[in-house]
Amino acid sequence: MKLSIIIPTYNEATNIAGLINDLSEHARGRQIEIIVSDAGSKDATMEVAAKAGAVVLKSPNPGRAAQMNYASRFASGDVLYFVHADVGIHPDYFQDIENAVSEGFGAGCYRFQFDTDRAILKINSYFTRFDRLMCRGGDQTLFVTRKLFDQLDGFDEYYSIMEDYDIIIRIRKIAWFSIIPKNVTVSARKYENNSWLRVQVANLTAFAMFYLKKDPRHIALKYKSMLDYR
Repeated sequence: MKLSIIIPTYNEATNIAGLINDLSEHARGRQIEIIVSDAGSKDATMEVAAKAGAVVLKSPNPGRAAQMNYASRFASGDVLYFVHADVGIHPDYFQDIENAVSEGFGAGCYRFQFDTDRAILKINSYFTRFDRLMCRGGDQTLFVTRKLFDQLDGFDEYYSIMEDYDIIIRIRKIAWFSIIPKNVTVSARKYENNSWLRVQVANLTAFAMFYLKKDPRHIALKYKSMLDYR
């Protein structure tokens, strides 16, 4: 199996080299390619990523869905693995994905834990073990076989936000979806700048608007208005 790892970025110079190094180290010599799809960062993201060994592309259109679709055109792997730049990947990621694909899963993700010991955030982490759409999210990373991704025509670029929920809904209609019973690590910085309750209300509001098929641009504006993004 060859794994194409696709990382959408915007101003991630602080995080990107560490992620690329971890992905390379934990592949343990197996066949991977790492593609960074940048949305026009104002910092040194592209230069840092290239120096760390990734193939670096500048996406002609911003937004994670567009960036990931663009990178997928250059990917040569049997399986695509979409990873956010600030996620701490699991060291067994290659073997876990290979096992899931060999068991017949067309796509899947991990559970997650936060990079903090705050007890209340362990509630959020706990619920990622359950097979419910509200318990998913792009921070959990997403692997999809190339064949399935092409069958789906990739991410729907209409979704400037919530693109991960949309593609999971479409995946589940035609393929098995695996929730790997291990954790990736996600940043708690959103919760550090806002209260736990404030973030939960914002998340539920965005999910409700998505469920009601509201314009993603309106969802994004509403979500950002509810949170402090320092």
